[in-house]
Amino acid sequence: MRMRPPWNACKGATRFACAALIAFLSIGSLALGQNPDTMMPDASAAKAKQILAQMITALGGPAYMNARESECSGRMSPIARASADRTETIPFRVYWRYPDKTRTEIGKKGNVIDLFAGNDGWTLDHDGVSEESSEKVDNFRVQLLNNPHYILRHRLNEEGMSIRWAGLDLIDVKQVDWVELTDSRQRVYRMAVARETHLMVRFKVYTPAEANELPDEDVTFYSNYHPFDGIQTAMQISRERNGRSISQLFYETCRYNSNLPADFFTRASLEQRFREVGSRSDKKSAKARD
Repeated sequence: MRMRPPWNACKGATRFACAALIAFLSIGSLALGQNPDTMMPDASAAKAKQILAQMITALGGPAYMNARESECSGRMSPIARASADRTETIPFRVYWRYPDKTRTEIGKKGNVIDLFAGNDGWTLDHDGVSEESSEKVDNFRVQLLNNPHYILRHRLNEEGMSIRWAGLDLIDVKQVDWVELTDSRQRVYRMAVARETHLMVRFKVYTPAEANELPDEDVTFYSNYHPFDGIQTAMQISRERNGRSISQLFYETCRYNSNLPADFFTRASLEQRFREVGSRSDKKSAKARD
């Protein structure tokens, strides 16, 4: 029996459904030619590296890879653990000095701040400046290793890191290639790269199970890319853990290499900030504790 062409199958269908059908049939025909599970390892790795090279070029090439700093502002929407209801969006601004210093200011006045610098961390709130807990610092270090941009800039050539092409897929009626990386600790990273734009639209992290615990799956969704200072930046980022939404970020603007002050990622900078934004009662109670 001869297969009907997709444009005949689309008669009477909605435009969206028609586009999805054609994309699905296209992926099916391409998948017949290449199966990630039957490719030779060297060929699979070469294909994956080519896709990553195209993505790095699309993100900005040398401007992306050599970025020193960034600052982005927008609104965040944390999601309560007990339900899927989103709380009211909160203004925030996040700064990075790559590779491992970050500062997040929350609220209209930016008077709640979390700052991490390598193996150190501090927080500023109404009680003044204090050290972050060791648990939060450890979590920052783990999240840094699992950050796709950190991986692209610093971990691709890491000893024990394997890479392969993990096949074609359809996301939001767009063809994507999955690239899979596995590090020496058997953490698996999967990047979905759109064939049309060569930009990342999904990032998944599979963390192996520890004793008496199930493995974790963290998924980050990237969309609405815009260029800033020669670097393509996702303006909407959503995150899920084990199938449950945990946050949404909506960026409004970003800047790169803006020459932040040399001491911007230090405890001294937070103490200076507290002197500027802390209320009299905040300062009085902080001084009493000291």
